[in-house]
Amino acid sequence: MGKEIILTDKAPAPAGAYSQAVIAGDFIFVSGQIPVVASTGSLVTEGVHRETKVVVDNIEAVLAAAGSSLEKVVKLTVFLRDINDIKFINDVLNERFGKNLPARTTVEVSRLPKDISV
Repeated sequence: MGKEIILTDKAPAPAGAYSQAVIAGDFIFVSGQIPVVASTGSLVTEGVHRETKVVVDNIEAVLAAAGSSLEKVVKLTVFLRDINDIKFINDVLNERFGKNLPARTTVEVSRLPKDISV
């Protein structure tokens, strides 16, 4: 089975030695995203709700570049600096996925890149 590397300027460029996404067979593996607006390169730090919206926008852009969409997402892993902010994650995911919610794992961590919250 081959693989295809996905790279789009509609999402932030990788900040390290990884791809935005990789297609392998029928699956698309999307790398973790941070709340950076691709068009400006600016880091969003206006709270967890807004950060999460930008992260989901970035995931959506990578999926579109791979020929897919949020509707086909089956699993999310969310890293939060404060698990008490999960309500903001839930609000955004309910807005964006509606009744088509993917499976999810949410983990509180001590630190994230660029000191983001999600």
